[in-house]
Amino acid sequence: MTSGHIAGLDACAPRRPRRSAFVVITAALLLSSGASAQQSGTVGGDRVLRVCEDPNNLPFSNRAGEGFENKIAELLARELGWTLEYTWFPQRMGFIRNTLRGRDPDSNRFKCDLVLGVPVGFELASTTKPYYRSTYALVYAKGKGLDSVTAPEGLLGLEPVKLKSLKLGVFGQSPAADWLLKHHLFDQVVSYQPQSGDPERYPGEIIEKDLATGAIDVAFVWGPIAGYFAKSATSAAVAVVPFQPDPEIQFDFRIAMGVRFGEREWKDRMERLIEANRPRIQAILAAYGVPQLDDEGRIMTVPADPSLTRGAKAGK
Repeated sequence: MTSGHIAGLDACAPRRPRRSAFVVITAALLLSSGASAQQSGTVGGDRVLRVCEDPNNLPFSNRAGEGFENKIAELLARELGWTLEYTWFPQRMGFIRNTLRGRDPDSNRFKCDLVLGVPVGFELASTTKPYYRSTYALVYAKGKGLDSVTAPEGLLGLEPVKLKSLKLGVFGQSPAADWLLKHHLFDQVVSYQPQSGDPERYPGEIIEKDLATGAIDVAFVWGPIAGYFAKSATSAAVAVVPFQPDPEIQFDFRIAMGVRFGEREWKDRMERLIEANRPRIQAILAAYGVPQLDDEGRIMTVPADPSLTRGAKAGK
């Protein structure tokens, strides 16, 4: 996924909404859209679905094809009757420039034509209608005095001594960071970089490594990361507590697919595929533990795709 996948994900993740520079970036993209449109006729002309992905970013994607975006890409390719190919690049700064908007030096065609996970309104691509809506969550290991926390506000109701003893892991520039600041808990924060320069690092380490070893007591992360790594945790049972939509702090984001500006026909085709396969896409997301919200902001109960297994360890 992309927008650095929401803070703590990658270069395309949902973060705190940013308005500065939006007008300038959008204007530049509009000026360049004519050139992109001239290339749109080549998308799919050779019956190849070219997807832009990160090679080491579970639960979204990895080179072995074990992420839920990999599974959705496979589904789309089958429905199209096309071959699936990937262009791999870490979802860091420069991801879109080196994938969706980058050209193959030999053929001069674009390297790939579809990004599977961008927040609606993402500045660097034209976004389809959303195919899922998720939210941030707090995560803790059960049996360590936090089991009474069944909503984020429950953390605030802990005994003061207990609350002040907690080490709180959070990615910078995220809604969760704003929430902790609002409730005067920021002096207890263990801060994580939204984007690491190391391609071997992955956001799920905050749960799989640091929460598991006790380096932190509570992790605040984007819901798909929380759900996936909680399900795969082996050292202790892990609780996932989603944030509800909030009028003051935006915790929930609608996630879409991204194409180049000016490629209206290609975008329309993707939107038709999403709509026709929405239940199957939701079942894939459910198999990965992704918290899914309905239009009213309520957690949905969705049957998981029984054919999916997730035996691979993150980052491998």
